[in-house]
Amino acid sequence: MALPDSGAAWPPPQWAPYYAEMRVDDAWYSGDRARLARVYGTNPRPSQRRKLWGRRRDAERQRGRRDGLLHIPLAGDISRTSADHLFADMPAIRVEAAATQARLDVLLDGGRVQQTLLSGAEQAAALSGVFLRVTWDKALAAHPLLTVCQPDNAIPEHRFGMLRAVNFWRELAGSTTATVWRHVERHESGRIVHALYEGTRDNIGRRTPLTEHPDTADLVGSLDTDGDSIATGIDQLTAAYVPNMLPNRLHRGSPVGRSDYAGVHDLFDALDETWTSWMRDIRLARARLIVPDSYLRDHGPGNGASFDDDREVWHSLKIPPTEQGAGITLSQFEIRVEEHQATADALTRQAIQTAGYDAAAFGLDGDGQPVTATEVDARIGRGMVTRKKKAGYWRHGVADMLHVMLLLDAKQFGQRITPERPRVEFGDGVAESEQQTATTLDLLSRAGAVSTSTKVKILHPEWDDTAVQAEVSAILAETGAGAPDPVGHFPSTLR
Repeated sequence: MALPDSGAAWPPPQWAPYYAEMRVDDAWYSGDRARLARVYGTNPRPSQRRKLWGRRRDAERQRGRRDGLLHIPLAGDISRTSADHLFADMPAIRVEAAATQARLDVLLDGGRVQQTLLSGAEQAAALSGVFLRVTWDKALAAHPLLTVCQPDNAIPEHRFGMLRAVNFWRELAGSTTATVWRHVERHESGRIVHALYEGTRDNIGRRTPLTEHPDTADLVGSLDTDGDSIATGIDQLTAAYVPNMLPNRLHRGSPVGRSDYAGVHDLFDALDETWTSWMRDIRLARARLIVPDSYLRDHGPGNGASFDDDREVWHSLKIPPTEQGAGITLSQFEIRVEEHQATADALTRQAIQTAGYDAAAFGLDGDGQPVTATEVDARIGRGMVTRKKKAGYWRHGVADMLHVMLLLDAKQFGQRITPERPRVEFGDGVAESEQQTATTLDLLSRAGAVSTSTKVKILHPEWDDTAVQAEVSAILAETGAGAPDPVGHFPSTLR
C-alpha cells in the first residue's frame, strides 16, 4: 500500500489483530490500573473479563475506581531489564575513516543516541519491536536526529522479511469523538511523503491539504515542488524496524516481532491477584473490638453512637455481669504470610523465566555476598542468551540508521566526510572487577602468553590504537623494558 485511500477503514483490517495485542501489552507495560481495567473489562471474550482486572462490581462501577486491587509492575521491570542489558553500556560503534569517526562521535553525543536506544529497547521489549527513524530539523539541530517510532502507530511494508516502506501516523490535537485528524508520514526509498486526513475513529476519512491543521501547516515550506513530499537525496530508507524477538508465535511467518510478555499475561494477572489477596488478609487482620450496644456513647437522635477505644478512664456501667454480650471481644484474623509469599515468588520466577531472563537479574537470588564475573554469568545465563539474540536484531537496525545519518549529514548539512556503514559491537554484558582483571593479566604475563600491547587493550578496551601505543611506550620507558641491550646479544654458545 502507498498512502491510505480516502474512506478506508482504520486501522487497516490486516493490522487490527496486531494492534489489539499491542493494546494488552501496553496496558501491562504502563502499570496503570485504569488502563488494565479498560482493556480487560471491554474484552469481547468472557474468559478475559473474568480476569482480576476485568471483573466489575456494582460498588466499584459507582465509585469509578478499584481501591481493593493491587498491581505489581513486573512487566515494566522486565522491559527495563531488557533495555539495561542492551544499552546501559553503549556498544562500540566504529568506522574506518578518522574524519568520519570524529563526525560520527559528534552525532552520537549531540543526538543523545544512547538514551534514544535505551528508550527504544525498553518499549520494544513490551510492544514486540520499535521503528528507528532518521529525520532532521535545521532550526533545531545542525545534524540529523535519530528518533523512535511506536509499532502501534506504524503500518510497515515488508518484502522477504525486509522493510521497504512504512507509514507512520499520529492523531493530532483537536480530535474529538466524532472527528479525528491524522497525520501520515510515509518513508520510502529517496523521499518522505506527508498527508493529512480528517476522519472518524474507525475510518481514515478524506485527505485534506496540510494547511488545514496547525500541526502540519509548518511542513508546507519544506516540501518539494510536487507539494506533498521531501526528497532525502539518498537511496537508503530513512527508517528501520527492530523486532524484539522472532518468530512471532501467534503470527507465524510474520516479520513482526514478539513481545517479552507473550504467554506471560496470565502470570501477571495471577501475581496481582495473589498480592491483592495478601493485602486483603492484612486489612482483615487488623485488631477490632466488638462491644455491646450499652458501651456506645449516644450522640443524640440522628447522630449515631461511637466507642472511643483510645479512652483511658471509663465511668462504671450499670450492666449485670451475667448479661450475655456484656464483655468486650477482640477480633483479629491470621495473616497467611508464608502461603502468599511462596505463591508470589513462584509466579514471579515463572514469569521472568518465560520472558527469557533469570531471577538473579531481578535481585531474587543471592545472599548479598560478592561474587565473581563467572558466577554472575552462570546465574544470569538465560538472560545473557536473550541479550545476545536481541543484540543481533539491534545491530543491523542501528548500523543502518547511523549510516543514513552520515549520508544525510553529508547531503543535507554539507559535511565533507566519506559516509560508511558503521560496525556495531556489543560488549560481553558481564564486566569483571579491576581486581579480577589484574589477576588475569598477571597470570598471563607470568606465563609469557601476552604482550604489553594486548594487556593495555584488555585493561582499556575503549582506547584506540594511538592511545594504546602511547601507553605501551610509557610503560616500557618506566620499566626499562624498552631500553637497548648495553652489551649486545650474547652468543648462543661459548667457544
